[in-house]
Amino acid sequence: MRKVSVFGATGSVGQNTIDLIDRDTTAYDVVALTGGANIEKLAEDARRLNADIAVTAHDDRLDDLRAALAGSGVEAAAGQSALTEAAARPTDWVMSAIVGAAGLPPGLEALKQGATLALANKETLVCAGKLVMETAQSHDARLLPVDSEHSAVFQALVGEDMEAVERIIITASGGAFRDWPLSDLANATVEQASNHPNWNMGQRITIDSASMFNKALEIIETKEFFAVSPDQIEVIVHPESIVHSLVGFKDGAVMAHMGAPDMRHAIGYALNWPERRDLPVERLNLAKLGQLRFHEPDEARYPALRLARNVMERGGLSGAVFNAAKERALDHFISRRIGFLEMADIVETVLDRFEATDSLLDAQFDLDNVLQTDHLARKWADEAVTKTTG
Repeated sequence: MRKVSVFGATGSVGQNTIDLIDRDTTAYDVVALTGGANIEKLAEDARRLNADIAVTAHDDRLDDLRAALAGSGVEAAAGQSALTEAAARPTDWVMSAIVGAAGLPPGLEALKQGATLALANKETLVCAGKLVMETAQSHDARLLPVDSEHSAVFQALVGEDMEAVERIIITASGGAFRDWPLSDLANATVEQASNHPNWNMGQRITIDSASMFNKALEIIETKEFFAVSPDQIEVIVHPESIVHSLVGFKDGAVMAHMGAPDMRHAIGYALNWPERRDLPVERLNLAKLGQLRFHEPDEARYPALRLARNVMERGGLSGAVFNAAKERALDHFISRRIGFLEMADIVETVLDRFEATDSLLDAQFDLDNVLQTDHLARKWADEAVTKTTG
């Protein structure tokens, strides 16, 4: 039996991971499940899978979690330090699906134990890509991508020489507003942004898809994970979400990974790697599908893509600044303090302020500075929102 842990177990990726584990419980020994405020679901899954420990990120919900697990034999814990401690438990495979920069410390801790880290938390590489890759290498740990786009690239590169790679093409659905007139975006509501045309995901990533901030993060993640230059990375809008990414080679060949829009493709590949096993996903019927469409993204509609290019040029701690500002701008949009288009404005304001702060530009790249920069960028984002809204 493989020892596995799922961080972010109550989110959409976590639940899809648990769905696959649940289908063959004799193959997995569940060490830790972690979640947020959905204590009932976290406890239910921990009981059913007989986990060693369940952890909620919220300190004030520890008593609720203990009560929900009473008599089960499953240990309960709460708080950020408990998440990191759970990641330090001996495990073969860890799903990192905590949303945002909060997933970075437990992800690094899992790598330090030599575990295979299945990375669905794109912010980990955006904030601290160099640190994460070096940690994996120094502890003989393996990093496997779970974002559908990066899993697709990873699979297309099996058996290939990176020296032969000319370009990596990341596909984007275009999100909820891909067919909207640009003039209407300023009035887009939270509810409208939360309705994805193809994927069934959590609210935050669905809104990030509408703004294409998720794709902006994925561009940076591609650079860090595959060690390619920014000018080798392209984005193409593909409304059907059937081709998840493509790799172009020096001889002109292009390898594409295709599949129905179901996160269990990428999760199952990482869970079973290096083998391929049966997965309960839809099989493609190309004749029924009929056509696949592609077009260039409009950066006036998706300014996040331009900002991501700027971040890759700046390097250093700018990824942590970008992600933190994006997360806070999204918080303020969800709380209806700012409009849909203002999210990119807030992020750009924070990045410009970072650019003007010499002490941050020259700071050493380590976990403490990443986390401190994350905290400072969130504060700057809040200040920018206050200045905008009065």
